[in-house]
Amino acid sequence: MTQNLKIAVLVGSLRKASITRRLAEAAMKLSQGGFAYKIVEIGALPLYNQDLEDGGAPPAWTEFRDAIRGVDGVLFFTPEYNRSVPAALKNALDVGSRAPGKSVWYGKPAAIISVSPGALGGFGANHHLRQSLVFLNMPAMAQPEAYVGHAANLVADDFSIPVEVSRNFIAAFIAAYEAWVTTLVPAKG
Repeated sequence: MTQNLKIAVLVGSLRKASITRRLAEAAMKLSQGGFAYKIVEIGALPLYNQDLEDGGAPPAWTEFRDAIRGVDGVLFFTPEYNRSVPAALKNALDVGSRAPGKSVWYGKPAAIISVSPGALGGFGANHHLRQSLVFLNMPAMAQPEAYVGHAANLVADDFSIPVEVSRNFIAAFIAAYEAWVTTLVPAKG
């Protein structure tokens, strides 16, 4: 088994108790080992502006870029805002992709779980995010897909997923992502 692979988890919702963040916390607990998941916070990133880059990147940008640079893959959890991803998540993609030729995203295997209290499970956000990942040259896992609808009460207070079919689905998604990452990232030991 591949060991010591680091996965950054980016959560598009900034609210501490959001259903998206709660599902991210629950999903990380379903890993079968060999992977270290860590949420990389995006809420304090100043909006990307080339003028700030020219004067020396803000410390928050540098810290974020270093955090992403040091991981083997990225797992995105996003709600859907107006059929797209939240502004904070798009901003994180922009911050990490700059300066030209220095993108921290390049080649990092990615997967997306979109989350919604509604029936569609964030389908629009999931696919909109995939468009950006193609441009950033982040191979995005094609299957299985994860559109988690009716998620408002999916995760218990202890960050478990009590409903077996839901828990099994998320566990299978995490297992598939981990298997896929091991095909793209050299073994570490």
